[in-house]
Amino acid sequence: MRTAPLMSFGLAMLLATPAMAQPALTADAINAADIGTLLYAALNVPAWTPASQRVATPDPAMVRLQILLDRAGVSPGVIDGYDGDNVRKAIFAFETMRGLAADGQLDDDVLGALESGDQVIGTYDVTDEDVADIVPPIPSDYAEMAQRDFLGYTGVREALGERFHMAESLLTAINPGSGFAVGDTIFVAAYGPDLEGEVVRIEADKTLRQVRAYDAEDRLIAAYPATIGSEDNPSPTGTHIVEAVAPMPNYTYNPSINFQQGENTSVLTIPPGPNGPVGSMWIDLSEPTYGIHGTPEPSKIDKTGSHGCIRLTNWDANELAAMVTPGVPVVFLD
Repeated sequence: MRTAPLMSFGLAMLLATPAMAQPALTADAINAADIGTLLYAALNVPAWTPASQRVATPDPAMVRLQILLDRAGVSPGVIDGYDGDNVRKAIFAFETMRGLAADGQLDDDVLGALESGDQVIGTYDVTDEDVADIVPPIPSDYAEMAQRDFLGYTGVREALGERFHMAESLLTAINPGSGFAVGDTIFVAAYGPDLEGEVVRIEADKTLRQVRAYDAEDRLIAAYPATIGSEDNPSPTGTHIVEAVAPMPNYTYNPSINFQQGENTSVLTIPPGPNGPVGSMWIDLSEPTYGIHGTPEPSKIDKTGSHGCIRLTNWDANELAAMVTPGVPVVFLD
């Protein structure tokens, strides 16, 4: 049976984090968190609360919810312990995957299908490889970037945060006192293995700001929060085709074709790396200069505009790329 396309939902469904006393943010608190404690706020708060009015610390129950959503194939973006649009969109996609009433609200049906009772925080031993490729701070100017050989991670926390889909602040918070040195055992999000499967169709929903991947039976198998163009640089319309998949790509900056960056008026070749302009992955589309790609700033997904392309977190772009081949259609939904 054909899966009905997801419908956009208004800000009234983007609901606030509960204003309640927060348990200590430890691995034990997150593993023991009851995401059902979020139910009252999710069902009764009528509108989204601005970030300035939210609780000042991450909620262990929200961390648990984000990790469980990530495991289920519906990315909440960066796992940080805070409620927001990306969490609500992930719930909405999960409901659609499981044939539940899709309203973006955390309710008993969602909890029953999502909660496994398993631990969501595990341990990891920092290795030599984790610290081997740390680079100096990345310049913002493209001409200076072009002088580098590789635009890698600038710190161990950044590298491990991306590896485990976590905000650096959350990684630091649950590992107080850790220097993240080789041999240190740290707590990390146990988000599960990357999804596997064959994607035959991709939807880029401009209104919902989400990328959705479907299999040969038209089942929704993955969903990712996305930045899709901006008012100044809108994304394409219609259907376009995946032409190639390029991990760790160079990026060719051409101001006459793309956009003006700083004072740079010449064509530049920006080296590869997770902190490059297109992150660690480029999925090339048949519309010239457009693609689905990663980002050096995962926390800004769906919070700032792009230059017309589809921007995902590096880990989401990498996961999606492993499931697509040239010829897959990408449908832009207005």
